[in-house]
Amino acid sequence: MASHRRPKQPSRTRVTVLTTAAAAAVALSSQAANAAPSEKPSKDEVKAKVDKLYEEAEQATEKYNGAKEKQEKLQKEISTIQDNVARGQEELNELRDGLGSMASAQYRSGGIDPSLQLFLSADPDNYLDKASTLDQLSGQQVEALKKIQVKQRDLAQQRSEASEKLKDLSATRTELGNKKKEVQGKLSSAQKLLNTLTAQEKAALQQEEQRANRTSERQVLTGGKSTPASGRAGAAFAAAQGKIGTPYVYGATGPSSFDCSGLTSWAYAQAGVGIPRTSQAQANYGTRISSTSQLQVGDLVFFFSDLHHVGLYAGNGQVLHAPRTGTNVRYESMSTIGGPFMFGVRV
Repeated sequence: MASHRRPKQPSRTRVTVLTTAAAAAVALSSQAANAAPSEKPSKDEVKAKVDKLYEEAEQATEKYNGAKEKQEKLQKEISTIQDNVARGQEELNELRDGLGSMASAQYRSGGIDPSLQLFLSADPDNYLDKASTLDQLSGQQVEALKKIQVKQRDLAQQRSEASEKLKDLSATRTELGNKKKEVQGKLSSAQKLLNTLTAQEKAALQQEEQRANRTSERQVLTGGKSTPASGRAGAAFAAAQGKIGTPYVYGATGPSSFDCSGLTSWAYAQAGVGIPRTSQAQANYGTRISSTSQLQVGDLVFFFSDLHHVGLYAGNGQVLHAPRTGTNVRYESMSTIGGPFMFGVRV
């Protein structure tokens, strides 16, 4: 007779676990359904982030400019040293040839001086250190040997100097490459943020910027109490005015594109004044002016605590400058640069 067994019931523990898990799943589903979707950053929030990235890119740009300037300077110095070494080697060869001619003449006249023969097969620097041998040479031979010794020492020193500068050049090139990557990285991040904006938001930002530009231009044209530009400062300012609308490109020094210090250095060059390439170096090239009320049109004006931005004072609290990537050379209120005014410099 078949036995009928009752099905095995799940344990109380298992039931509790399953019930708890099911309740948790329901709760999570409910939270997910009710949770607000992550909010897209507003136009103004994106602009603030982009402006910060552009500021960081400009900081890196000025360091890039400094490394580039140093590289160019080192290349010129190395080239000059190498030219000097080449000429010095030619002079040394001529001195040795002259001493060899003396030896040949001695040989033809009855035999070469043993001491001179020793010299020709040894290092003259070590040889001349043995003062006793000088008595065995003629005055002409001693003079030739001393010239050779001096020339060899000069060449050794110049070669050593060139070697050190080549090491410095290599390190500078590495720094230049790193700064270039840093700038490009910041600009790429800024562009990605801008790409999150709608066409309407981008248009609104552009309109805001255009309104600000028109306001700054009116302030410049009305003149007011600002001291007008004159002399070389006036010529530099006029040159920069001729570049309004020219695009900002990091590392550029004109005439078809500029970064901030590239514009100011180019403008003063048109006035016949050579000023340094970077904003930090330009800050030390003239008389400092701490008060905006004392600024004259054409003075250099510096912003941010590390002085990574520079422009030309345009009068009425306005500056003519190359602002940042994505913009052109333009007038702008000093109050909207994004960093504090530090001081001016009258070149």
